[in-house]
Amino acid sequence: MTKKELRKIYKEKRAAIPSKEKLKLDDVLLINFQRLYFEDVAVLLTYWAKTDAQEPNTHLFSGFLRHSIPGLQLAYPKCDLNNYSMEALQVNEDTVYYSNQYGITEPKEGIIIEPAEIDLVFVPLLVCDNNGYRVGYGKGFYDRYLTRCRRDIIKIGFSYFDPVEKIDDKNDFDIPLDYCITPESVYEF
Repeated sequence: MTKKELRKIYKEKRAAIPSKEKLKLDDVLLINFQRLYFEDVAVLLTYWAKTDAQEPNTHLFSGFLRHSIPGLQLAYPKCDLNNYSMEALQVNEDTVYYSNQYGITEPKEGIIIEPAEIDLVFVPLLVCDNNGYRVGYGKGFYDRYLTRCRRDIIKIGFSYFDPVEKIDDKNDFDIPLDYCITPESVYEF
């Protein structure tokens, strides 16, 4: 199937998950995420899950890492909607957030963290395939950003659904995940 077809199907599937079930699935995702060990991770680029899109609760995963890795720096994306690019802004307890026109919560301001400084990134997705290629929301923010990062950056996606066999219209600019965490398993690519 194409990204467009998969995007439609998995948006509908995710929207159909009852809120009580979603809470349980988020807990299971966290348990599966806790099975991984990250050595030498000092900077995490995460994102604020869109509740209206039923995204997995990334605060659970970043919160676990903050407790596991003393001194972990957190960053959130700040998007430039004119050219579909983004920067990672360092955040702390005083950071002020707002929602952009896509409904994405991002820091209002902050210190830019250079892509080469990021060790681990949580990448939003609807579903991925058996090779780690993902179906996101179709604007390419993360694929563009990841080309600027180190080759050894760890890329993790969280999905309520197991990978599909193949995305038919994957292109040369798509960057695969290293891991996809689902309620059923931890997939390593």
